[in-house]
This record gives sequence, C-alpha cells and structure tokens, in this order.
Amino acid sequence: MLPGVAGQTTVHWLGLAVLTWLVQSGVNGAVPADATSPNQPATNVVTLPFEFVSGRILASARVNDAQPALLMLDTGYSIDMLSSELAGLLELKRTGHITIVGVAGEEQADRFEGVAFDLSGATYRPRRVAALPASYQRHWRKRDGVLGAGFFKRFVVEIDPKERKISLREPETFHYSGNGDVVPFKIRQSTPIVEAAILLPDQEPISGRFEIDTGCDGGLCIGSDFVNAHHLVESTGRTEESGRRGLGGDARTRIGRVPKFRLGGQVVEKPLANFFLEGSPVDEGLAGHIGMQVLRRFKVIFDYSRERMILEPLE
Repeated sequence: MLPGVAGQTTVHWLGLAVLTWLVQSGVNGAVPADATSPNQPATNVVTLPFEFVSGRILASARVNDAQPALLMLDTGYSIDMLSSELAGLLELKRTGHITIVGVAGEEQADRFEGVAFDLSGATYRPRRVAALPASYQRHWRKRDGVLGAGFFKRFVVEIDPKERKISLREPETFHYSGNGDVVPFKIRQSTPIVEAAILLPDQEPISGRFEIDTGCDGGLCIGSDFVNAHHLVESTGRTEESGRRGLGGDARTRIGRVPKFRLGGQVVEKPLANFFLEGSPVDEGLAGHIGMQVLRRFKVIFDYSRERMILEPLE
C-alpha cells in the first residue's frame, strides 16, 4: 500500500473488503454498560434487529438525526462509509479523499467528518467516513452505508442469526461466562485474522490464516496461491466455473465445497468455497476469508478489545 498525498489516503480493497492501516476510525459516544454474561438476563444491553439481504447483515440507524439509513455490518472495512446521496443530504464537511484498490482497478472516494450514528440509543461517532464508490452503489442500491472496523472496536458486538438481532455492550465492563468456543484473532490492517484449517480425507489438516469477513455472503473465499499450493480444486471434488464481484472488477473462481473446515474447536461440514483462479480476496500471506455462510451457523460475539471471537453453535 502506498502512502497518500496531501488530502489523500490510500485504501486497499480486495474483493468486498477494505484493508488499510492508513485510515483509523476514532470513536466516542456511549452505550449502557453491561456487567453480565450474554447468556444471562441483561438490562443494560442495547439491542437492535437486523435482516439478511443477499446473505449480508443490514441494520437500521439514524445518521445525524436524519431519516433511518440501512447499514451493512462488515468486519472487512477499515473505514465506515455512506452513500454519496446521504453524504450530500447531510451536508457533511469534505476532508479529502481515499483511493480504493479493488480486484481489477482503483476508484476514488470522498472522505468526510462530522457523523454520528444512533443505533437504538447507542451512539457511535467515527472520526471520518467515506463515500461509497460509484461502482459499489450500482451493484448494491439497497444500502445506505457500511459500519466497519471502528464500530466493532467501539462495542462488543454480538450477532444472533437465529433471532436476527444485534447486541451492543461496553468492552470495559464485558465479561463472558458462557460455554461458547473462544477463538483468538490478531488484528491486521483493521481486520481480524484467525488460524483455521481445511480438512480433507486421509490428509493432514491444511492450515492457514483467514480473515473474518462479515460482508462476504459466501462461505470461504480462498486465494489462488493457497488454492494452487494445496491443489484444492483437484482435491475437493466437483467444482463449477464462477466469479466474485469486487470494486474495480471481477475475479474468476471455481465454486465447490470443502469436506470440513475447522475454526477454533468447531468443525463446519461442507462449507461452500470459492477457489480463486487468479488473484486473491486478501493480502499476501493469507489463505482467504471466512464469510457469513460459515459464521451464520453460530451466535458470534466480536470482542476486539481482547482480540477474540466467541462462537456459540445454533441448534
């Protein structure tokens, strides 16, 4: 990634994920503190409903007291984003622009400040937001914006796919005493990275480092270097020609399933996988990313302050 020139920041966006260490979202605001386990009754937790749209998590929030906006929750974004139309309606102060590098090119996006999100009473104020690039808005017209890394750093975020609700808690007073599987991660360029493994019959586990990407509607997206090094297309049985859409263009893939995927102490049976034939949805040295088709099998708690993700299997 290249440093930005005056008034410009460079953002690395591979597939649907924005990956950067040059843009950091500062946050403030307040949410009622929670000193209880998420498995016990809690009166000081802010909860809000969400819906799955095209396999992605969308929740409603007010932005600067305007009408409610529909926002996607995406751990792959390093900066929160709004549609250009909403940014114009709010008359936000422009502070520069960012360069977004996609799978097949680059795009420019304006950067703004002075935004406050109201999520059912929980307030989140990032230092900066960016406008969604034109190509993104053409593909995803139903969304008004994205809540990314700064949002997940501000709160302990619990996503319950079965109940279709999100719970927000204060990191400083959060304590977990449930029976879920605690999966440690490391933050790399604002994105959580976990150790996981593909399990094939009569072979040693194929281990790799994977991004957690709640903005991906698929199961696994695996980069071409990792696919070729471990002969995954040949080893996993039937695949079909496909493709993944991202900013700047598309990437050729083959879609199939891996027999088993191990994440922490959990083993997911036959998750869908996109095997990239060219390029990768992630940075060099990473195997790929884990999307919502895998994650929605669990109640997931993101605790960035302690660099951990907690998985509670759904019945």
